[in-house]
Amino acid sequence: MKRTSRVKSKILVVDIGGSHVKCKMTGRRNHIEFVSGPKMTPGEMMNEITKITVGWGFDAVSIGYPGVVRKGKIVRDPFNLAPGWIGFDFPAAFGRPVKIINDAAMQALGAYKGQKMLFLGLGTGLGSALIVDGMIAAMELGHLRSGPKRTYEDLVSEKARLRLGNKKWRKKVWEVVERFRNALLPDYIVLGGGNVRHLKRLPSDTRLGGNADALTGGFRLWEDGV
Repeated sequence: MKRTSRVKSKILVVDIGGSHVKCKMTGRRNHIEFVSGPKMTPGEMMNEITKITVGWGFDAVSIGYPGVVRKGKIVRDPFNLAPGWIGFDFPAAFGRPVKIINDAAMQALGAYKGQKMLFLGLGTGLGSALIVDGMIAAMELGHLRSGPKRTYEDLVSEKARLRLGNKKWRKKVWEVVERFRNALLPDYIVLGGGNVRHLKRLPSDTRLGGNADALTGGFRLWEDGV
């Protein structure tokens, strides 16, 4: 995806996570969130968004989706939510122009400071994205096999943290970060997602992403015309 100069004045950003959905609009100081989870369908999500955004008056929508998006279209149902997302007509549901991007890519865009950046999202699962000189590539590194029985997501997800305990989980995070660093050769790595709060220190050339990065990335989708 390449940047142009197109701008929309008031953007609603929807960041869909495995445990919560966050919504924020241009000009509003705070975001609003509600619980998602494995039973949430896109229709149920839209019902909640419609309730909480009454009177907001936005012009366009950015959606960070926890799954595979190709050419702005959802092509695979998410692992941590209910099915039914493929083919759901979000522009018709919102009555506005909509841009959909992988949630890790949206958070990566919000954290990006130039050069070649690898983003790893430590949350319910493991999100990933690579940005090279402003060009974004959403990735599914978490679903790569790390051995005969486990994926990388199995090593550093929320379930893994609860299974291993924080100390062993932190060690796995370091191991996974270094494996991806050696494979992809980024200039720096950003670690985001809710579970970064459980990290005590960071590998070299690695920094923490902020809680607001996903929302910032959603605004940039329109402000920078990504």
